[in-house]
Amino acid sequence: MKCSAPTSTRGRPREFDPEEALTAALRVFWQRGYEGASMAELTEAMGITKPSLYACFGNKEALFKKALDLYERDKLAYVGKALEATTARGVAERLLNGAITTHCGGSDPHGCLGVMSTVTCTMEDPSIRDFVTERRIATEDALIERFARGKEEGDLPETVDPRCLAQCLTTVLQGMSVKAQGGSCAQELKGVVDTYLTMWPGR
Repeated sequence: MKCSAPTSTRGRPREFDPEEALTAALRVFWQRGYEGASMAELTEAMGITKPSLYACFGNKEALFKKALDLYERDKLAYVGKALEATTARGVAERLLNGAITTHCGGSDPHGCLGVMSTVTCTMEDPSIRDFVTERRIATEDALIERFARGKEEGDLPETVDPRCLAQCLTTVLQGMSVKAQGGSCAQELKGVVDTYLTMWPGR
């Protein structure tokens, strides 16, 4: 689908590809965070004007939410696959190694868009913080459910609390994102993953 962009002169409106524009916006948000991304930076990267942005995507908040949806679809597909692992440890391994690939990937900005946006959002933007936090909680809940099943199947010791284990894992994942955004390389994060897995409470 194409969107029409208003022009300053008479004639047929210039068309642009919303998916390409959204991908460009995603990169700006990923690099700058929600608050750090200015409308001028967004429209320049997207190759459109402010009126075109508002007409096609809504306001900045709506644009960010669409960008986060795209990010989760294209960059976090490994999360769903990780939950399908046959063991709880396998779930953790897939998540942690998938995070390394995403956080330290080639030409993409480093770190996790959701984590960085939550960290940098002030109380002036509670809706964005709440929106991102809801996504994190949903992932954490899925992990709790998966680890509870692992406990029932004897994959995890009886002494393990699935909620605490899920919270521990997501805390490590968020910390890896912050380190990647701060310049840590994949090899350094792999060391973190390997060390964490030596402490895993199951087979």
